[in-house]
Amino acid sequence: MRTCRWAIAAALLCLLLPYSAARADDFYKDKIVTLIVGFSPGGGYDQYTRLLARHYAKHIPGEPNVIVQNMPGASGLKAVQYLDANAPKDGTVIVAYNSGLITQSMTLPERIKVNLSNYNYVGSITEDIRICYMWGKTGVKSFAEMQKRPKVVFGETGQGSSAYVNERILKEVFGVHLQQVLGYPGSAEKRLAIERGELDGDCGSYSSLPDDWLRDKKVNILIRFNRNVAPGMSESVPFSVDLGKDADEKKLLQLFAATGEVGRPYIESKDVPKDRVAILRKAFTDTVKDPDFLADASKQHLVVIAPMSGDEAQKAVAELYDTPVNIVAKAKDITGD
Repeated sequence: MRTCRWAIAAALLCLLLPYSAARADDFYKDKIVTLIVGFSPGGGYDQYTRLLARHYAKHIPGEPNVIVQNMPGASGLKAVQYLDANAPKDGTVIVAYNSGLITQSMTLPERIKVNLSNYNYVGSITEDIRICYMWGKTGVKSFAEMQKRPKVVFGETGQGSSAYVNERILKEVFGVHLQQVLGYPGSAEKRLAIERGELDGDCGSYSSLPDDWLRDKKVNILIRFNRNVAPGMSESVPFSVDLGKDADEKKLLQLFAATGEVGRPYIESKDVPKDRVAILRKAFTDTVKDPDFLADASKQHLVVIAPMSGDEAQKAVAELYDTPVNIVAKAKDITGD
């Protein structure tokens, strides 16, 4: 009798498994998937997310309608917090955030009250080649000249972004006489301020620089925070880690560089059902390999470098949160006020 019961149970399980998978595949039919950008329209995060939105749906079973919503605030932190607050937990809301928040949440947990490893990662669309540059009209053409300048004015969206962290490194590690002006909604507004002469330059993603700035040599790239060099970037631009004065400083700078390797990640609530997480992760991986997606990226002059799967991004972020406390303490000395 017991053997018979086990056989019946096994048969029922076999019937239920494909039924469960079918339900997961059918979930997104006629649904709306919202990709939330934690910054204002026109910046790099917005551009990459709209690129993703144009191609993502066809790789999701049921081909839902994929839309983009901007939710600027606190360098993307507001959008992340939305996942824990009012956002649906059913797999229909995905957030793009600035990976600089990872380091800030580790070094300033009293201000950035979020652990970025506590989310489901859908994937990262590209490694974020981080650089700092100055407007050509300032006359500053090298990193050494930047260090000698008596005052450099950069703008920022707020504490927590990768740009904010990069600027703190310039100031606290390399001795740049930097003044940070906070409160810009996004990189688009900062670019306008640079063109008007209100700001001397910025730190940000190389891929977000306007084409005409690069083509017409309106800016000078002074330092990069990734070992990799973006297509079109001169290999002579110094790598931050190589500029460290000793082994400990180089190790510290490598921690900051690691967030750039995480790049531009997309996350959803930890409470999203696992089968839907798997669907969105596979669809993301398929999308970033799609020839139509890559052709569109090229047309938009958006560089896609070493994208990560959801599993890879999840692991990379978890490893960052396992950084030894002594290194985190040194990083805090840099990023704190």
